[in-house]
Amino acid sequence: MDYTLYFKKAQQASRILTSLAKETIDAVLTDLAIALVNNTNELLSENARDLAKMPIDDPKYDRLKLTKERIQDIANDVVNVSKLDSPLGYVLSDKTLDNKLQIKKIRVPLGVVGVIYEARPNVTVDVFSLCFKTGNVAVLKGGSDAEFSNLAIAKIIHQVLEKYEISGDVLTLLPAERTATEALLNAIGFVDVLIPRGSQSLINYVRANSKIPVIETGAGIVHTYFDESGNIEKGKAIILNAKTRRVSVCNALDCVLIHQHRLNDVASLLSPLAEKDVELFADDKSYEILKNTYPSALLHKALPEHFGTEFLALKLAVKIVQDLDEALDHIAAYSSKHSEAIISEDAISITKFLNQVDAAAVYANASTAFTDGAQFGLGAEIGISTQKLHARGPMGLEELTSYKWVVQGDGQVRG
Repeated sequence: MDYTLYFKKAQQASRILTSLAKETIDAVLTDLAIALVNNTNELLSENARDLAKMPIDDPKYDRLKLTKERIQDIANDVVNVSKLDSPLGYVLSDKTLDNKLQIKKIRVPLGVVGVIYEARPNVTVDVFSLCFKTGNVAVLKGGSDAEFSNLAIAKIIHQVLEKYEISGDVLTLLPAERTATEALLNAIGFVDVLIPRGSQSLINYVRANSKIPVIETGAGIVHTYFDESGNIEKGKAIILNAKTRRVSVCNALDCVLIHQHRLNDVASLLSPLAEKDVELFADDKSYEILKNTYPSALLHKALPEHFGTEFLALKLAVKIVQDLDEALDHIAAYSSKHSEAIISEDAISITKFLNQVDAAAVYANASTAFTDGAQFGLGAEIGISTQKLHARGPMGLEELTSYKWVVQGDGQVRG
C-alpha cells in the first residue's frame, strides 16, 4: 500500500491550521471534550473489543483499558488544553541592528508531527489536542492492540472537525498494519518529527530505523532513595504511591534504595506494599530483614537483572546502600533518565541529589507519580522526553513548537 497520499494531505493541511483563529481552535477542543463524554458507551464498547484480544496479566492491559472515569479524565485534559495560552507567535527576542534591520525570533509550529505508539488510546486524544492547539498536523500510527479504540476516537475527532468545516487531514490515523510504521519511518519531506511512545523495544526500533528526526520519550526505570535522615511516614506514603498508584505507567517506581543506617526501618518502610501484593526483589541485607516480616510468597532474593528493570507491574527491587554517594552511583548506572527521587530531611543531601542526578525530573520528598504533563500544568502531554535536545521531561504546547527568524527591512543590502 502506498501511504504517500496520506502524508501529502497531512502536509497540505498544516497550512490550513496556521490560518485558524484562536477562538475556533478552542471551540473545537471544547466540543471534542463534550463529544468524548457523550460517546462514552461507544468508546467502551470498542475498547472492550481490543481488551478481549489481550491477556489480562499483560502489563499493557491497564494502559489499554478505558473506563467511564478515564474517558472523563481524558476529556478534562482536552478542556485544560483549550484554556491554555497558545505559544504560537510568542516573541522570544526582538532587536534592531545598526543597519535598521528589525529581527524577531518567534515561536512557530513544528509542522507535521508523527507519533508511533502502542496500546494507549488516550494518546490519540492527547496528541491531537496538543498538536491542534499549536498548529501542528498529527499523523498517528497506533498499535494493533488498540485498533478499535483508536478508530472510535479518531471518528469522534473527525466529526467535530467536520462541524467546523476543518479538513480531517489535520489528524491522520494510519492503518494498524506494520507497513504503515515503515512508511512513517521513511516519510522524508512530509513528516517533520517523529515521537515514539511505548516500550523500550519500540523506542529503540524507531531510533534505529527512522529516516526523520526523532524525539525519544523513553521508558521509565525509576528510583527513590531513602536517606539517612528520611522521615519514615513520608517515606511510606511516597513509596506506596509511586509504586502502586498505577503500575503500568512510566513514572511508576521500580527500585528503592535505602541508607544502611536505616536498616531497622526497612520492614516498616515497605510494609504498606504488602497490602497491595507488591513482590519485592531484595538484596542480601534487606532480604535478611524482610524475611521475618514481609509475606514469603511476595519476597524474593534479587538477581542482577532486577536492577535496571522497568517492571510495569506490582514488583519492586530493594537495595541497601552505604550512603548518598553509592545511591547516586547506582542511579547513574541504571537510570533511564526519566524520574528520580530522594526522601530526606537534610538540605545538603537534597541539594546534592537534585544537582547530581541526571534525569528529566528529580524530586525531593514527593512521589514520582507526578511526572505527567497534566500534573505539571501542561494540560496534557505528548510524552516524557528523556533526551536533552529540543525537549526534556513532559512535552506540552511549547515543546511542540520551534522558532523562526523574521527579518524586516527597508531596502537594506549587504556589502
